[in-house]
Amino acid sequence: MSKAERLIELMITINAKRNFTAGELAKEFSVSKRTILRDLQELERAGFPLYSEVGAAGGYHVLKERVLPPVTFSEDEAKAIFFACQALKYYRDLPFEQETISVLKKFLNCLPPDIQHSITQIQNKVVFWIPDRHCDSPLLADLFQIVINHCAATIRYSSMHSERTRTVIPIGLYAMNGLWYCPAYCTTAEQIRVFRVDRMKEIIEIKEIIEEKPYLKGKYPVPASVQEYLEQTVAENDYHIKIRLTDTGVKRCESECLLAGGLKIFPTGGGMIDMEISRDTLEWVADYLLPFGTNATVLEPVELIERMRQKIYELYQHYCRQE
Repeated sequence: MSKAERLIELMITINAKRNFTAGELAKEFSVSKRTILRDLQELERAGFPLYSEVGAAGGYHVLKERVLPPVTFSEDEAKAIFFACQALKYYRDLPFEQETISVLKKFLNCLPPDIQHSITQIQNKVVFWIPDRHCDSPLLADLFQIVINHCAATIRYSSMHSERTRTVIPIGLYAMNGLWYCPAYCTTAEQIRVFRVDRMKEIIEIKEIIEEKPYLKGKYPVPASVQEYLEQTVAENDYHIKIRLTDTGVKRCESECLLAGGLKIFPTGGGMIDMEISRDTLEWVADYLLPFGTNATVLEPVELIERMRQKIYELYQHYCRQE
């Protein structure tokens, strides 16, 4: 094994062990203790976060901010990584915003000039653009840690109608259309609710989940992952909706991820939305369809038709009522 190969293997081993002695490493790599000590000094000079303790119980330890070993990439793999990071560029808030910026700089600077030029061309030609929502999510990084550490949090939340304090157990986080969402079990409502992160005004208290509560025992089943939650949401069937669409209505619905899942386009023109939705979604569908005018006709359920009529009447009263 060459010295360069040994240093890379040493970094991988150290990251796995976190605590070790020079003697242990010397035995594992079949080299002298003096050789290992020189290798460790080289890693320290290169910025690897090691510190040592003397004494019978001493040894080497790796600091929390570890430096990962080198990884080789093909040209197309390098472009793919940069392309993936570019997809996050237009989000106003990210859990690792500064780290995302620094990693792209490091990554780009270590590439050969021709690949740098190729990546710049991609950057100029292809963009995952997301309109600026003008909604800041200053608590996103803190909420990210709460989610990862599986904690409960008491938050001050501002909804469309009021501002309240709630204790929630987050399931996870997901981003959609430039906004961050946190599905969580709400102990007040005793059910899962979706909270917009930009509407969280304050994290008042963070608690570790120590004992098994009823909502973790199956009385109020909580999905094990955010992916499971999203799949369950798609499968919910409180209402069966049928909406007839003109060609214009079809084009508008194609860009909406929720309704596009139930969209059927007719060869002769127009289309139909035929799908199941949850009770909480009904109000949103009514609001979404209102600007469609005659390009969308709700056939069922009756509840959605009534909500549309009520909203149209309220608009009529607002704009057309004689004073």
